[in-house]
Amino acid sequence: MSNDQNMKKGAEAAGASAPNVTRLYNQRGPIDRRKLLTAATTGIVGSILGARSATAGGLLSRLMGESNPLAPSASAAESSALRLATLGDYVWLTPTKLGGGAQVQDLATGKTMAWIEYWNYGDSCPIAHHLAAFPSADPRKGFEFLNSTQGAQNVLIYGIPTQIREHGMLDPLWGQGNQIYRVGFDGQQMNLLENIAETTGIGLGVHTVIFPDASGFSVSDGQKDIVAFFKRATGYNKTEVIDAFRFDWIGNESNGLLQDNWFKGGKVRISRLVKAPETGLYDYRGIKGNKLEWEMVPMGEYLAYTGQLPGSDVKALTGADNCVHHPIHPLSLVTLRMFSVGVVFDRTTMEPVAAVSSPDGTSKDALPIKKIADGIWELTLDNVVTSGHECGFSPDGKWFTMTNNTRQNSMGVFNCEDRDPRNWKRVTVFKDSHWTGSTPSPFHITFSMDASKMFVSELHQKPAKSSIVVVDTKSWTTIKRFENVGVDTQTMHVTYDGKYVLAIFSGFQRLEGGTFIFTQDTLEPVGYIPNFGGHHDCVIVPRNNQELIHSRSTTV
Repeated sequence: MSNDQNMKKGAEAAGASAPNVTRLYNQRGPIDRRKLLTAATTGIVGSILGARSATAGGLLSRLMGESNPLAPSASAAESSALRLATLGDYVWLTPTKLGGGAQVQDLATGKTMAWIEYWNYGDSCPIAHHLAAFPSADPRKGFEFLNSTQGAQNVLIYGIPTQIREHGMLDPLWGQGNQIYRVGFDGQQMNLLENIAETTGIGLGVHTVIFPDASGFSVSDGQKDIVAFFKRATGYNKTEVIDAFRFDWIGNESNGLLQDNWFKGGKVRISRLVKAPETGLYDYRGIKGNKLEWEMVPMGEYLAYTGQLPGSDVKALTGADNCVHHPIHPLSLVTLRMFSVGVVFDRTTMEPVAAVSSPDGTSKDALPIKKIADGIWELTLDNVVTSGHECGFSPDGKWFTMTNNTRQNSMGVFNCEDRDPRNWKRVTVFKDSHWTGSTPSPFHITFSMDASKMFVSELHQKPAKSSIVVVDTKSWTTIKRFENVGVDTQTMHVTYDGKYVLAIFSGFQRLEGGTFIFTQDTLEPVGYIPNFGGHHDCVIVPRNNQELIHSRSTTV
């Protein structure tokens, strides 16, 4: 089916009936970027559903209320600033991707509390990618977070007429990306505490995900097919590597058609990496270990198997770009995008013990992993159906879901309550009625605080706006759709009181951006708040480990 046919089919599906669909309109018609910007510049921040006016008390005003035009404006003095606490007393952390840094906002007032730009520390091409925050009893007084930076050549994939390569900014080491920054906010400003890539020799550029007990974290990279587990350091102490693994595909038909290299089956070889005894460091900084020259963009796995992604070792690609952690058991799952398969590691032994396959038409039971030598394991995949991408565990530890993309837009649902992942089983495959053809595709996920709902961002092709799908986790059916949310909607986060869901959108780094907000229980749209940069991820800084499991620990 051609791309145009897919787009037409998707448009027809979008017109079909869907459970409780909300399209973002107000009394003056559909919400567009111009109206949003006009609202922001006139103090009407976030009142998208016909609210008559709202004066900004700080950047974030009463999202749905009226205001008295005769009332005096709030004083600029900190001591008398009006605190509306509309969204709760939370701290909102977002990376700016091509902007090269991160910022933290006060959701009670809307004020930007602090920001950091990695250019200022000598990184000549920082692509601030994914982040995760460690728990802090009082985030306003201080907290620490992790922020990966993508391989720097990824700046070239957005159609920007840049001369960054010609100017030498991608070389030497500090322009190649794959830094892992650990940053501290001290209550007043952000400080770069450590570049973990420099400390350990492991440079990775995609998902950073913290263990549920906050004792450590994982970082992954689908260009290198490497996942590393780290022991947490604080302050200016240095991070240590717990273990690191590389995933390589060995196709049954590696000498035939390129797509047959994957779709005719083969095996995944999992290898434990070792550090050099002379230096005590690994040798994977910068572009070292890259199989691809740039990332597989979301829904872009087909670029690999159709020969459109250049790289030195494309046929060995598995796409191991995220690792999420079970909220109860000491288990971590690594997603292999090329197969929509998850490899489960036991963190008590740091060995892979089983795998699960998400697509319909593959095994519902867990797949065995065979240890063939010390530090080497293999996973045989006879039936490769489609690629996949993001995934996550429900906060109660009962469910695991993974997106299937490109050839089968759906989501595998697994019961994962058992401590032994060899007993996990796929119980259903969820598919929204709009997921027809190659696009739109399910993307990032999160769950309500009580795990009764799953929220899925639905990615549409540029420049179309994304949607958000709300799924009932008892019946695994769609109960609500938010249409026209924003271009390139990414991750979501629920406020820890269970009142609101915040969804960030980045506009493919060149178009509109912001944060869309809706109520968790009643599923009513609330409004937008601005974010200044190509925000690709978001977290509300957790205050304890219980809140952490609802943050960037169990889902991506």
